[in-house]
Amino acid sequence: MAKLDITITGDLGSGKSSVAKVLCKMLNFNYFSTGVIQRQIAKEKGLNTLELNYFSENNLDIDKYIDDQVIKLNDVPDPFILDSRMAWHFIRKSFKIYLTVDPIVAAQRVIADNQREGEPLIEDAYQKSLNLLERRAAEDKRFKAIYGVDCGDLSNYDLVLDTTGFTIDEIAKKIVERYTEFFNQTKENN
Repeated sequence: MAKLDITITGDLGSGKSSVAKVLCKMLNFNYFSTGVIQRQIAKEKGLNTLELNYFSENNLDIDKYIDDQVIKLNDVPDPFILDSRMAWHFIRKSFKIYLTVDPIVAAQRVIADNQREGEPLIEDAYQKSLNLLERRAAEDKRFKAIYGVDCGDLSNYDLVLDTTGFTIDEIAKKIVERYTEFFNQTKENN
């Protein structure tokens, strides 16, 4: 069987990037993040990530640029872990994962993440949780309008995990276990 990528999406602050990086080490896959691209574009435009989401509603070239980078990976023979809101939709053969998290825990994680650039500076966990939910709603609305897909429809995914209260390593081990099962079933059916 050809490669089977892993696409990870989910709630903001659910640990998508951290889990993806650990999975890359465990499985020896390459890493790709649309969030890194999005934050770079936001920085170049002097915007934070929420502002870029609203800006992108009327500037479809931003989503097109990011989506084109994802779509190109279909033709790369090496396997990837894609940390991306829409990769599950664009990658032809992938194990699709959605990570959930309690909104306050998500906010606390984002506030504590010193590596995260382009986030609106909000130190209150409740206010930050509202900010993250607003950003997600803006993305969901835009993606539904552009692509006709609902990122929040959990039936789109092969695995849904709640990361609240679990370590990155625990989540990664569970994903490897389920990915291996999925890969073997897919191989048998082809």
